[in-house]
Amino acid sequence: MRDLAALPKAHLHLHFTGSMKPESVAELADQYNVRLPGAVLETEDAVMLPPTSRGWFRFQRLYDAARACVRGEADMRRVVDEAAAGDAAVGGGRMEIQVDPTSYAPFVGGITPALEIILDEAKSASARHGISVGVIVAASRMRHPLEARVLARLAAKYAGDADGEVVGFGLSNDERQGRTSEFAPAFAIAQRAGLISVPHGGELLGADHVEVVLDNLAPQRLGHGVRALEDPRLVDRLLEADVALEVNPASNVSLGVFEDITKVPLAELYDTGLKIALGSDDPLLFKSRLNEQYEIARNVHGFSDDQLARLALDSIAASTAREETKKTMRSGVAAWLSDDNAGNPDGK
Repeated sequence: MRDLAALPKAHLHLHFTGSMKPESVAELADQYNVRLPGAVLETEDAVMLPPTSRGWFRFQRLYDAARACVRGEADMRRVVDEAAAGDAAVGGGRMEIQVDPTSYAPFVGGITPALEIILDEAKSASARHGISVGVIVAASRMRHPLEARVLARLAAKYAGDADGEVVGFGLSNDERQGRTSEFAPAFAIAQRAGLISVPHGGELLGADHVEVVLDNLAPQRLGHGVRALEDPRLVDRLLEADVALEVNPASNVSLGVFEDITKVPLAELYDTGLKIALGSDDPLLFKSRLNEQYEIARNVHGFSDDQLARLALDSIAASTAREETKKTMRSGVAAWLSDDNAGNPDGK
């Protein structure tokens, strides 16, 4: 079998703090004398939570504990650099990391310097590791929609398609919280600035809420979206609008959306013809990074190398990378498919 780490791919669903390595969080916790829950420091066993508000509350507490260890510019730069290096090592040619700068603003003088630090390091890490890095600014459903408008205006100020620029605007956190329609003005601000709309939807709530997201936020990509399959009419609508799904198999199991990895409907989604971009979501807690999602597709769901290549091409097409970057990555996928000895240095 061809080496999946040699397959060029784009990583489009990755959260800032959630991208960290347990070892890095442990070092920062020691530096700041922060006591962390064992689940954050665990290197192998993923958290397993029920798909309830109580389960999400526990997840959020773990995430917040890790986020409390990121307390300044050097820490923020480390997060971006390690995420870029990790993706580049497994064939990542494009990474779009998602962040809410309000979480880090108190340590660096405000949301503007917080975002500027992340963007500057994204640009530097792109050159350092040979991977194109864009940034998605995300608002939280747990906060007032007016705050989302502030973030949208900030994101618009730094909009662009070069490495180290803001490429999209998202909406994250517990899908069951907040009223989706109230965030529409923030997304309108972002879209007027040329940013793509990439809200979460169709994970903890079903197809009905996916339709609400489509009606109000006009996404180009949908974070998760796996439950769209509950309504064939909705699948047709997603296809017609060419909305790509950012599917995170390991995350879906950890958060109780599906009871085990065999139940994630990856093959069914693939068969609809929807664009699918595999992502890792929060590998710090789910213990499964980008390459492992492709391994799940191959080893659990029986995807052939041709099908895995299509997943990679879908991720590239759904990204906001510049065309020259996409062209290079597409050529790499073709080369991966044409090399019968890929991943076997002896050619045997």
